[in-house]
Amino acid sequence: MPAKKLIEAALPLEAINQASAREKSIRHGHPSTLHLWWSRKPLATTRAAIFSSLVDDPDDPQANPAFVAACKSLPPGDNVTASGDTPRMRLFDFIERLVKWENTTDEDTMNTARRLIRIATNNNPPPLLDPFAGGGSIPLEAQRLGLEAHASDLNPVAVMINKAMIEIPPRFANQPPVNPEQRAQLGKENWRGAAGLAADVRYYGAWMREKAHEKIGHLYLKHKGETVIAWLWARTVISPNPAVNAPTPLVSSFALSKKKGRECWAKPIIEGDRVRFEVTQGAPPKHRQGTMIRRQGARCIFSDQPIPFDTIRAEGKAGRLGAQLMAIVTQGAHGRNYHDPTDEAEQLAKSAEPEWRPIGEMPDNSPDVRGPLWGLYDFADLFTPRQLTALTTFSDLVDEARQQAYQDALAAGLPNDDIPLRDGGRGAFAYGEAINVYLTFVISRAADFWSTLCPWVSVVEAIVHTFIRQAIPMVWSYAEANPFSDRSVNWSACFNRVALALERLLANVEGIATQKDAVSIDSSAITLSTDPPYYDNIGYADLSDFFYVWMRKSLRSIYPDVFGTMLVPKASELIASRYRHNNSKQAASDYFESGMLETFNNIRKFVSPNYPLTVYYAFKQQDAGFLKDGKLHRGRTGWETMLTSLMAAGFSIVGTWPMRTELSSRMRAKNSNALASSIILVCRPRPDDAPGLSALGFRQTLKRELPPALKVMQSGNINPVDMAQASIGPGMAVYSRYSRVLEPDGKPLSVRAALLEINAALDEYLDEQDGELDGETRFAVDWFKQHGFDEGGYGDAETLSRAKNTAVESVEIAGLVKSGGGRVSLWHWSDIDPSWDPRRDQRPTVWEAAHHLIQRLVNHGEQDAAKLLARMPAMGGEARQLAYRLYKICDDKGWAKHAFYYNDLVVRWRRISDLAASIRNDPSQMDLL
Repeated sequence: MPAKKLIEAALPLEAINQASAREKSIRHGHPSTLHLWWSRKPLATTRAAIFSSLVDDPDDPQANPAFVAACKSLPPGDNVTASGDTPRMRLFDFIERLVKWENTTDEDTMNTARRLIRIATNNNPPPLLDPFAGGGSIPLEAQRLGLEAHASDLNPVAVMINKAMIEIPPRFANQPPVNPEQRAQLGKENWRGAAGLAADVRYYGAWMREKAHEKIGHLYLKHKGETVIAWLWARTVISPNPAVNAPTPLVSSFALSKKKGRECWAKPIIEGDRVRFEVTQGAPPKHRQGTMIRRQGARCIFSDQPIPFDTIRAEGKAGRLGAQLMAIVTQGAHGRNYHDPTDEAEQLAKSAEPEWRPIGEMPDNSPDVRGPLWGLYDFADLFTPRQLTALTTFSDLVDEARQQAYQDALAAGLPNDDIPLRDGGRGAFAYGEAINVYLTFVISRAADFWSTLCPWVSVVEAIVHTFIRQAIPMVWSYAEANPFSDRSVNWSACFNRVALALERLLANVEGIATQKDAVSIDSSAITLSTDPPYYDNIGYADLSDFFYVWMRKSLRSIYPDVFGTMLVPKASELIASRYRHNNSKQAASDYFESGMLETFNNIRKFVSPNYPLTVYYAFKQQDAGFLKDGKLHRGRTGWETMLTSLMAAGFSIVGTWPMRTELSSRMRAKNSNALASSIILVCRPRPDDAPGLSALGFRQTLKRELPPALKVMQSGNINPVDMAQASIGPGMAVYSRYSRVLEPDGKPLSVRAALLEINAALDEYLDEQDGELDGETRFAVDWFKQHGFDEGGYGDAETLSRAKNTAVESVEIAGLVKSGGGRVSLWHWSDIDPSWDPRRDQRPTVWEAAHHLIQRLVNHGEQDAAKLLARMPAMGGEARQLAYRLYKICDDKGWAKHAFYYNDLVVRWRRISDLAASIRNDPSQMDLL
């Protein structure tokens, strides 16, 4: 029997999650800044998943001996010190280094990873294919790890992102720039990877800026001697009051700056049938925050008369929405300056006459695209005339820059072979086209920040981009950027971001990106990892049109096959979009399920038997349905559909790994119910002769195999928020190893039913651990399950206490509850005595231990929590276990605020525990706050 791959056995999950979450806050040089994509997986997550799919678990007796020896030779780190010196622990330490952002371009670390992969694969690393390549994280990291990377996607924007990351850079790797300015200084720098390409993007980007300023600089004049950063506009609608019949502004907030000491707002002043704005110091009064009323509509600034959304929509569809300048923002010697709008500035902006407009209608019934609801039908309608003029001017200059780069490449000595990029060209002609590709990406970045869907955020005094969320929204008051400023989102900032991302691409191995439907992919002996569409979460094709209409203008001649359609192809897009199926949820779900089944059936034909298939998914388990209060609650079918498709195609699920891909600030949002992770499903082809099993046999096997697997997860400090998702792995490993699981009546046990059984088994596992707790804690757990921290009747408490072999008075004396007036409630952790010392407590309880740890962690941090833990080493493990139990209760009840604290205690347990061990070794640190 071959050895398990590491991803099938164990992972340093917390280290991977921390690196992934941190990565979301990194902007400079991250591939995400090359071109926007929705739901792009963090590099740390994909790098760890690919690496651990290729190497053996070195603690497996069947592991490659040479690989085990290589792991033993790795330098030891924290894991070795804490958990013993095993090959797996040494490999874990290496993976913790491998996933850090700082090591993304560290050749020593990457070369070690490549060497380990070569040893584990007997010097034959397999090529890797992602058939839903999207934003390209998976193929990019495969290439970084030394694999031949293949990326495929139906969406042309995704195809170009992948070409720009894995296909084009290797053709010009380690080459110096061709521009005359840096060519004259050759030999002074090391042009590693795509650094030369990046330098040329900067050079020709700057050249374009100068040329564009010559053509349209007159539209962007200074104001009072200072360079304008942004013009702030408000959409307007004709007042419904017939006595006024004048434009009234639609403004979400009149605040311009909320920075301390710099507060100011745009005060509306009515002059007859006209309103003008005047910049006023301070904050707007409460009754003048704005004219838009959430979920209701607006109020007329003249008459205070309500203007329903229906009226605004009707006016918009009739073409009668306007825009009025609200304020002008300039860059002064000491920061932002705000000025009253002028008629001259407004007229200058409206005088622009673009020579070209992007052609393409937005879908009028997509839930992700809101423009048509308000009369913004074409993509051109999302831009002001001056924005269209700027974007068109820069787009036209992309072609001129390509010609200039071509001539400079010839002068630099690149081959004059006239072979284009699409045919594998590597000479001067192809180099000019490559520069064209990256400058087109700069246009995309500019369009994202230069539309009328970009609000001004007064808290940070900055422009926010169009896609602040996965939708094309409606914005009432917006900011228009100055492409020629030296602050904010100007042209120079756009091309510098693209260049920074490009220069961090090592381009060490050839890559291939193709436009193809996942169903039609044909290959052999290849390993696969993919991030398929998430049911109905994101309308990729509808959103991609925003960029496509600009990309097509500049890239159609270079990649005519990719840009052969007027808009992004949508008919074959694999999402459960109701509006493409006559608004039928069932038809949309059937389309998605059949498409996924066809895709995995195709993948099953050529997936390598030597390496597991990894599939990312982002639905919570409960989305597939869950049992609560004895009733089946049905949610979205994303999880059920994905699992059903995989198993129907002949795959067994041998593991699931929860990967947190959210920013730490979101993970710590106390009112957020979306604490869960993306999931990596680890799959193997199921043997053709796999036996069947009865439903009873499934339940018995599940009860036998799930608890040990859950204990292993908990010993690895898996977070409570991830337990439900992670339990799917060992649970579905049981279900999917059989060709069928049959109910007593001969009908198959569905995936939905299996998920419910797994969830129930998890509850049972956590319930059984209550029996190991003291009576007062067991009372508190059951009371919490019924009432949370709210009050309940004394009689109910008395009945429950007797069942737990205790009494209400005992629980009250123990400090867990308070009672009075015939009512009982648990003490909230924030209200308990902060001076509690378990060594002086005659009868300390696990409930107290857990909640005092939370109190100290929240109020004083990890060091103080560790001091308390050091005083009760015997109760620490039980307190941590209780946090899992209470989190699950909170999650089932939807108590996100309470759930956060129990999850956070476990998240930070390793650090607290290490600090506590250090304190116990040094008694002088034992003094409590």
